[in-house]
Amino acid sequence: MVEVIWTEPALQELDAIAEYIALDNPAAASRLVQDVFEKMERLERFPDSGRLPPELPHSIYREVVIPPCRVFYREDQQRIFILFVLREERQLRAYMLGNS
Repeated sequence: MVEVIWTEPALQELDAIAEYIALDNPAAASRLVQDVFEKMERLERFPDSGRLPPELPHSIYREVVIPPCRVFYREDQQRIFILFVLREERQLRAYMLGNS
């Protein structure tokens, strides 16, 4: 099994998404956060279960889609780093280039 490590930017972005959802529906925000953590735990046993991001087909990064989020990660030997959480409707390349 590999170790799953959440980076601070990923946690902050997930928190921001949950806070926004909580403005209208606190229970849904709580369910989302719980769902994201539960789904990402499967990477401990199945690190390649995420897909390659369609925008980056030859990348070292993978993603898991948990609506309304896309969770990006990369594997480094016996560790998985959760790097970023992005709302599904945002464009990945535009966001990475700072043109969101």
